[in-house]
Amino acid sequence: MLERFRAAKRHEVDKLEQCARRGGLPAPFAGPRPAFGTALRGDGLAVIAEYKRASPSCGVIDTKLTPEEVAAAYEAGGATAISVLTEEVHFRGELSYLARMTAPGLPLLRKDFIMHPLQVTATAATPASALLLIVRLTPDAALLRDLREQAEAQGMDAVVEVFDTDDLDIARASGARIIQVNARDLDTLKVSMPACLGMGVLRDAAETWVAASGMSAPEHLAAAATAGYDAALVGTALMRGGDPGTALRALLGREAV
Repeated sequence: MLERFRAAKRHEVDKLEQCARRGGLPAPFAGPRPAFGTALRGDGLAVIAEYKRASPSCGVIDTKLTPEEVAAAYEAGGATAISVLTEEVHFRGELSYLARMTAPGLPLLRKDFIMHPLQVTATAATPASALLLIVRLTPDAALLRDLREQAEAQGMDAVVEVFDTDDLDIARASGARIIQVNARDLDTLKVSMPACLGMGVLRDAAETWVAASGMSAPEHLAAAATAGYDAALVGTALMRGGDPGTALRALLGREAV
Protein backbone atom coordinates (compact mmCIF):
# COMPACT_ATOMS: atom_id res chain seq x y z
CA MET A 1 0.00 0.00 0.00
CA LEU A 2 2.80 2.42 0.84
CA GLU A 3 4.31 1.95 -2.61
CA ARG A 4 0.92 2.79 -4.14
CA PHE A 5 0.85 6.00 -2.12
CA ARG A 6 4.40 6.86 -3.15
CA ALA A 7 3.61 6.24 -6.81
CA ALA A 8 0.49 8.40 -6.59
CA LYS A 9 2.59 11.37 -5.48
CA ARG A 10 5.16 11.06 -8.28
CA HIS A 11 3.07 13.20 -10.63
CA GLU A 12 2.76 15.94 -8.01
CA VAL A 13 6.51 16.00 -7.42
CA ASP A 14 7.18 16.05 -11.17
CA LYS A 15 4.89 19.06 -11.60
CA LEU A 16 6.58 20.88 -8.72
CA GLU A 17 10.00 20.20 -10.22
CA GLN A 18 8.82 21.64 -13.53
CA CYS A 19 7.52 24.73 -11.74
CA ALA A 20 10.83 25.09 -9.90
CA ARG A 21 12.76 24.99 -13.17
CA ARG A 22 10.53 27.74 -14.58
CA GLY A 23 10.77 29.79 -11.41
CA GLY A 24 7.05 29.38 -10.90
CA LEU A 25 6.79 27.99 -7.37
CA PRO A 26 4.13 29.69 -5.24
CA ALA A 27 5.15 32.27 -2.66
CA PRO A 28 4.82 31.41 1.03
CA PHE A 29 1.48 32.16 2.66
CA ALA A 30 1.64 35.64 4.17
CA GLY A 31 -1.16 35.33 6.71
CA PRO A 32 -1.15 34.00 10.27
CA ARG A 33 -0.66 30.34 11.08
CA PRO A 34 -2.18 29.37 14.47
CA ALA A 35 0.39 27.31 16.36
CA PHE A 36 -0.51 23.65 15.88
CA GLY A 37 1.68 22.04 18.53
CA THR A 38 0.78 24.64 21.13
CA ALA A 39 -2.94 24.05 20.54
CA LEU A 40 -2.55 20.35 21.33
CA ARG A 41 -0.97 20.98 24.71
CA GLY A 42 -3.97 22.47 26.44
CA ASP A 43 -6.07 20.99 29.24
CA GLY A 44 -7.43 17.53 28.53
CA LEU A 45 -7.19 15.47 25.37
CA ALA A 46 -7.24 17.57 22.21
CA VAL A 47 -9.24 16.36 19.22
CA ILE A 48 -7.93 16.87 15.69
CA ALA A 49 -11.04 16.54 13.53
CA GLU A 50 -10.41 15.45 9.97
CA TYR A 51 -11.95 16.41 6.64
CA LYS A 52 -11.83 13.04 4.91
CA ARG A 53 -13.82 12.38 1.76
CA ALA A 54 -12.62 8.83 1.00
CA SER A 55 -9.97 6.29 1.95
CA PRO A 56 -8.58 2.95 0.71
CA SER A 57 -10.04 1.13 3.72
CA CYS A 58 -13.54 2.65 3.57
CA GLY A 59 -14.01 3.76 -0.02
CA VAL A 60 -16.12 6.89 -0.50
CA ILE A 61 -17.10 8.38 2.87
CA ASP A 62 -18.71 11.72 1.97
CA THR A 63 -18.04 13.87 -1.07
CA LYS A 64 -21.05 16.19 -0.65
CA LEU A 65 -19.98 18.16 2.42
CA THR A 66 -17.83 21.13 1.43
CA PRO A 67 -14.61 22.12 3.20
CA GLU A 68 -16.31 25.29 4.44
CA GLU A 69 -19.27 23.40 5.90
CA VAL A 70 -17.05 20.90 7.69
CA ALA A 71 -14.70 23.56 9.05
CA ALA A 72 -17.61 25.48 10.55
CA ALA A 73 -19.10 22.28 11.99
CA TYR A 74 -15.81 21.29 13.59
CA GLU A 75 -15.29 24.70 15.16
CA ALA A 76 -18.81 24.68 16.60
CA GLY A 77 -18.40 21.09 17.74
CA GLY A 78 -15.31 21.76 19.83
CA ALA A 79 -12.36 20.63 17.69
CA THR A 80 -8.91 21.77 18.75
CA ALA A 81 -7.48 21.56 15.23
CA ILE A 82 -8.47 20.33 11.78
CA SER A 83 -6.69 17.72 9.66
CA VAL A 84 -7.21 18.12 5.92
CA LEU A 85 -6.55 15.17 3.64
CA THR A 86 -5.14 16.62 0.42
CA GLU A 87 -4.11 13.42 -1.41
CA GLU A 88 -6.12 13.21 -4.63
CA VAL A 89 -5.95 9.63 -5.93
CA HIS A 90 -6.88 7.52 -2.91
CA PHE A 91 -8.51 10.09 -0.60
CA ARG A 92 -10.15 12.46 -3.11
CA GLY A 93 -8.56 15.48 -1.48
CA GLU A 94 -7.14 18.70 -2.89
CA LEU A 95 -4.42 21.04 -1.68
CA SER A 96 -6.83 23.93 -2.22
CA TYR A 97 -9.05 22.66 0.61
CA LEU A 98 -6.61 24.12 3.13
CA ALA A 99 -7.36 27.68 2.01
CA ARG A 100 -11.09 26.96 2.16
CA MET A 101 -11.00 25.78 5.79
CA THR A 102 -9.30 28.75 7.45
CA ALA A 103 -12.41 30.72 8.44
CA PRO A 104 -12.75 29.19 11.93
CA GLY A 105 -9.14 30.10 12.75
CA LEU A 106 -8.28 26.60 14.00
CA PRO A 107 -4.77 25.32 13.16
CA LEU A 108 -4.73 23.15 10.04
CA LEU A 109 -2.71 19.98 9.45
CA ARG A 110 -1.95 18.99 5.87
CA LYS A 111 -2.29 15.20 5.88
CA ASP A 112 -0.68 13.74 2.78
CA PHE A 113 2.27 11.66 1.62
CA ILE A 114 5.09 14.19 1.78
CA MET A 115 8.56 12.99 0.89
CA HIS A 116 10.16 15.80 -1.14
CA PRO A 117 11.29 19.34 -0.16
CA LEU A 118 9.15 20.87 -2.93
CA GLN A 119 6.05 19.39 -1.31
CA VAL A 120 6.98 21.30 1.84
CA THR A 121 7.37 24.44 -0.27
CA ALA A 122 3.90 23.88 -1.76
CA THR A 123 2.44 23.37 1.71
CA ALA A 124 4.06 26.60 2.92
CA ALA A 125 2.08 28.44 0.23
CA THR A 126 -1.14 27.41 2.01
CA PRO A 127 -2.48 28.45 5.46
CA ALA A 128 -1.44 25.08 6.95
CA SER A 129 0.00 25.26 10.46
CA ALA A 130 1.50 21.77 10.22
CA LEU A 131 2.20 18.94 7.82
CA LEU A 132 2.46 15.18 8.20
CA LEU A 133 5.70 13.26 7.69
CA ILE A 134 5.55 9.45 7.76
CA VAL A 135 8.61 7.51 8.86
CA ARG A 136 7.72 4.51 6.67
CA LEU A 137 7.59 6.81 3.65
CA THR A 138 10.88 8.56 4.41
CA PRO A 139 12.80 6.17 6.71
CA ASP A 140 15.99 8.23 6.54
CA ALA A 141 16.36 10.26 9.75
CA ALA A 142 18.49 12.89 7.99
CA LEU A 143 15.84 13.48 5.32
CA LEU A 144 13.10 13.61 7.95
CA ARG A 145 15.12 16.19 9.85
CA ASP A 146 15.63 18.28 6.70
CA LEU A 147 11.92 18.22 5.86
CA ARG A 148 10.96 19.07 9.44
CA GLU A 149 13.43 21.94 9.66
CA GLN A 150 12.27 23.27 6.29
CA ALA A 151 8.67 23.25 7.54
CA GLU A 152 9.60 24.95 10.79
CA ALA A 153 11.54 27.63 8.92
CA GLN A 154 8.22 28.51 7.24
CA GLY A 155 6.34 28.68 10.55
CA MET A 156 4.81 25.21 10.37
CA ASP A 157 5.06 22.25 12.73
CA ALA A 158 5.85 18.73 11.53
CA VAL A 159 3.79 15.80 12.82
CA VAL A 160 5.92 12.68 12.42
CA GLU A 161 3.93 9.47 12.13
CA VAL A 162 5.14 6.13 13.46
CA PHE A 163 3.72 2.62 13.64
CA ASP A 164 6.11 0.84 16.00
CA THR A 165 9.16 1.31 18.17
CA ASP A 166 11.58 1.08 15.24
CA ASP A 167 9.79 3.98 13.59
CA LEU A 168 9.86 5.86 16.89
CA ASP A 169 13.63 5.50 17.08
CA ILE A 170 13.98 7.03 13.61
CA ALA A 171 11.53 9.82 14.44
CA ARG A 172 13.48 10.74 17.54
CA ALA A 173 16.78 10.58 15.68
CA SER A 174 15.31 13.16 13.29
CA GLY A 175 14.47 15.47 16.17
CA ALA A 176 10.70 15.04 15.94
CA ARG A 177 8.74 16.72 18.72
CA ILE A 178 5.18 15.85 17.66
CA ILE A 179 4.72 12.09 17.35
CA GLN A 180 1.61 10.55 15.81
CA VAL A 181 1.11 6.83 16.43
CA ASN A 182 -1.05 5.22 13.74
CA ALA A 183 -3.04 2.18 14.84
CA ARG A 184 -3.64 1.09 11.23
CA ASP A 185 -1.32 -1.45 9.61
CA LEU A 186 -0.47 -0.04 6.18
CA ASP A 187 -0.17 -3.50 4.63
CA THR A 188 -3.42 -5.05 5.89
CA LEU A 189 -5.29 -1.79 6.69
CA LYS A 190 -6.43 -3.41 9.95
CA VAL A 191 -6.54 -1.33 13.13
CA SER A 192 -4.99 -2.41 16.43
CA MET A 193 -5.86 0.16 19.04
CA PRO A 194 -4.18 -1.79 21.89
CA ALA A 195 -0.89 -1.70 20.00
CA CYS A 196 -1.23 2.03 19.44
CA LEU A 197 -2.22 2.91 22.98
CA GLY A 198 0.36 0.53 24.41
CA MET A 199 3.09 2.71 22.96
CA GLY A 200 1.96 5.58 25.16
CA VAL A 201 4.27 4.45 27.94
CA LEU A 202 7.20 5.46 25.70
CA ARG A 203 6.13 9.10 25.48
CA ASP A 204 8.76 11.57 26.60
CA ALA A 205 7.53 14.55 28.62
CA ALA A 206 9.05 16.93 26.07
CA GLU A 207 7.07 15.36 23.21
CA THR A 208 3.47 15.82 22.07
CA TRP A 209 1.75 12.55 21.15
CA VAL A 210 -1.26 11.97 18.89
CA ALA A 211 -3.25 8.73 18.62
CA ALA A 212 -4.61 8.11 15.11
CA SER A 213 -7.00 5.61 13.45
CA GLY A 214 -9.83 3.73 15.09
CA MET A 215 -10.93 6.54 17.41
CA SER A 216 -14.71 6.51 17.20
CA ALA A 217 -16.22 6.63 20.71
CA PRO A 218 -15.83 8.66 23.93
CA GLU A 219 -14.26 5.65 25.65
CA HIS A 220 -11.56 5.59 22.98
CA LEU A 221 -10.65 9.19 23.78
CA ALA A 222 -10.60 8.38 27.48
CA ALA A 223 -8.31 5.41 26.85
CA ALA A 224 -5.96 7.57 24.78
CA ALA A 225 -5.77 10.16 27.54
CA THR A 226 -5.12 7.48 30.15
CA ALA A 227 -2.38 6.01 27.94
CA GLY A 228 -0.55 9.34 27.98
CA TYR A 229 -1.58 10.85 24.67
CA ASP A 230 -2.08 14.59 24.26
CA ALA A 231 -4.45 14.37 21.29
CA ALA A 232 -6.46 12.05 19.09
CA LEU A 233 -7.04 12.39 15.36
CA VAL A 234 -10.55 11.39 14.27
CA GLY A 235 -11.79 11.30 10.68
CA THR A 236 -14.06 8.53 9.44
CA ALA A 237 -16.19 8.41 12.59
CA LEU A 238 -17.04 12.10 12.16
CA MET A 239 -17.52 12.20 8.39
CA ARG A 240 -19.49 9.05 7.58
CA GLY A 241 -22.84 10.11 9.07
CA GLY A 242 -23.27 13.31 7.09
CA ASP A 243 -23.32 15.53 10.20
CA PRO A 244 -19.73 15.94 11.44
CA GLY A 245 -20.57 18.64 13.97
CA THR A 246 -23.12 16.52 15.80
CA ALA A 247 -20.82 13.50 15.61
CA LEU A 248 -17.98 15.50 17.14
CA ARG A 249 -20.12 16.78 20.00
CA ALA A 250 -21.28 13.22 20.69
CA LEU A 251 -17.68 11.99 20.66
CA LEU A 252 -16.75 14.69 23.17
CA GLY A 253 -19.74 13.76 25.33
CA ARG A 254 -21.42 17.12 24.76
CA GLU A 255 -24.54 15.94 22.97
CA ALA A 256 -26.33 12.67 22.34
CA VAL A 257 -26.55 11.45 18.76
